[in-house]
Amino acid sequence: MSQLNKFKRYTITSALPYANGPLHIGHLAGAYLPADIFVRYLRLKKKEVVYICGSDEHGAAITIKAKKENTTPQAIIDKYHNQIKSSFEEFGIAFDIYHRTSSAIHHDLSQEFFLNLYEKDEFIEKFSEQYYDEDYQQFLADRYIVGTCPNCHNENAYGDQCERCGSSLNPTDLINPISTLSGKPPVLRPTKHWYLPLDKYQPWLEQWIDEKEGSWKVNVFGQCKSWLKSGLQPRSMTRDLDWGIDVPLEEAKGKKLYVWMDAPIGYISATKQWAIDKGKDWKLYWKKQEKEADDACLIHFIGKDNIVFHCIIFPAILHAHGEYILPQNVPANEFLNLEGDKLSTSRNHAVWLHEYLKEFPGKQDELRYVLTSILPETSDSEFTWKDYQARVNNELVAILGNFVNRVMILMHKFYDGKIENGSAQIKLTDGYLNDELGIFYDSLESNLETYRFRQALQSVMDIARLGNRYLTEKEPWKTIKTDPADAKDALHNCLFIIGHLAVCLQPFLPATAKKIFGMLNWPVNDITFDSGIVFANGHRLNPSSLLFEKVEDEIIEKQIQKLHDKKQETAAVEETPITPAKENIDYESFAKMDIRTGTILTAEKVAKTKKLLKLTIDTGIDQRTVVSGIAEFYESEAIIGQKVSILVNLEPREIKGIISQGMILMAEDTAGKLSFVSPVDDLHNGSVVR
Repeated sequence: MSQLNKFKRYTITSALPYANGPLHIGHLAGAYLPADIFVRYLRLKKKEVVYICGSDEHGAAITIKAKKENTTPQAIIDKYHNQIKSSFEEFGIAFDIYHRTSSAIHHDLSQEFFLNLYEKDEFIEKFSEQYYDEDYQQFLADRYIVGTCPNCHNENAYGDQCERCGSSLNPTDLINPISTLSGKPPVLRPTKHWYLPLDKYQPWLEQWIDEKEGSWKVNVFGQCKSWLKSGLQPRSMTRDLDWGIDVPLEEAKGKKLYVWMDAPIGYISATKQWAIDKGKDWKLYWKKQEKEADDACLIHFIGKDNIVFHCIIFPAILHAHGEYILPQNVPANEFLNLEGDKLSTSRNHAVWLHEYLKEFPGKQDELRYVLTSILPETSDSEFTWKDYQARVNNELVAILGNFVNRVMILMHKFYDGKIENGSAQIKLTDGYLNDELGIFYDSLESNLETYRFRQALQSVMDIARLGNRYLTEKEPWKTIKTDPADAKDALHNCLFIIGHLAVCLQPFLPATAKKIFGMLNWPVNDITFDSGIVFANGHRLNPSSLLFEKVEDEIIEKQIQKLHDKKQETAAVEETPITPAKENIDYESFAKMDIRTGTILTAEKVAKTKKLLKLTIDTGIDQRTVVSGIAEFYESEAIIGQKVSILVNLEPREIKGIISQGMILMAEDTAGKLSFVSPVDDLHNGSVVR
């Protein structure tokens, strides 16, 4: 009996991607493609399901990105939310809603959760020593601190987690911590925060997780048990940040909710918005019902770096609240590596989804197939371009595409694309084929319902292999002359195999399944796993077309070279030495420089130059013209209103016929990129920089 029959409805979530960068294939293989396959399968089984995701738009990672790009957090989340959303849509991930945690409905719900726990006295309020950057005069969020992991000695661990060994950390656990803002060791200062007492919930969590043994993946269950064995500690649910959701307490002004307090709640707020849009009742998908049998089945699809948050922290929050269901399963995947190395956004060692979609138009299913074939379900796996080529050419083209193409061509050649044999309905006549198909369906459904998507896909490909063997054995292109009835019967049976292939391919390769249904002249929406396949006598097939094309060597070599070039560029930047300090000067020499804050009023390109912009700057003293060599890095329209620091007593100089009266201060990194040296606070023009 299918496990799916235990539940009336399903709430499926994929981890909310941070809106601070584009998607790569590691993200797809971890949390999105497996969930999409599972959701499509549920829909084919006519189950009531809502598939939820959205952009995670809070936390230190966003503000760090904004500082790096010299822009605002809002600009960052708008840019990447739109890019991520459009990439998902073009790739074909079938979310019911892709939402945002910056929405008002999410802020309100997150604050409601916090107040619910606060009013129940679930939080521990205490002062603690937190790292503070004296240069920037601010407390540091976990992701603003890096140092050496005390467990695996990774020198680039963050203050909340080591991404190498997966250990959850507190900033004070780090060895030799450094502020990512100033690059200096931070100091400890006292600050008040509200902590979730995970140690209080440990007995309940142990019992709840023990009940999952055998149904949860061994890698997920094992990591949870390891966490519990180490002993849980209270974890702060608030942060000293200037970006995020306000803590809804008068005494907590200036503090924000911890991103892992609000991010999982984004699943619920997105469902609420979907329900409003569709006229549904969101509570049926999240709230406990009168009878446990009426509860929804909640399943989180994530990568292994999010296991602790979805299996320990979020369940503890839901349990403390008391009104919400808990996840039935958290089928987390391990990591996908790339060409013998770890995927790395910082080193640009990745296959970016938006680039793939542009460079391989219409090839979404090819990538879906390859990634599904190598999903890191219980251990890390690896993507290589050579393997991509081999799987497309040797499996999709040579096995699946070849079988469908041969049968369709023969049907049009011999019978003008018409299926008829005198009966009212044409059915599968070969008992062996019928039995084999039944075995493949059982294997497919069993594997899908236990999150073994690689094996499930192989069951589908085995149907194509069965079809190729049957067609080769029957040789209807020969028997059409000696036994035309047998030839027709064999090709009709092959059409049934193609029909079953199309049905079973829908969760994995939806565009390919749609193409096959089109060639079979079948309405896609009427086909489910339980429909059964019958052709009416006289049914006409549509013209045949190739499902896949071979991937040529030069295409693959180009992608491999592209990765190599990115690696070389990154290595060159990393190896570029920091410019050494100049000779010491006395204070009097420095004091001679008159540096003021100002605002750019106008900006225009200097004719016949590539680097120069002519700027008008309000210095507070006057409005003056400055010629600056920043045109390679900034568009003139984009910097109007930009706050700058300007040396106002520099000797005037004629540049390209323009008298330049000063110099704006810029920072230059090792790659030669320029950034404005701007005041953090909104100082009035003319303020002295000392």
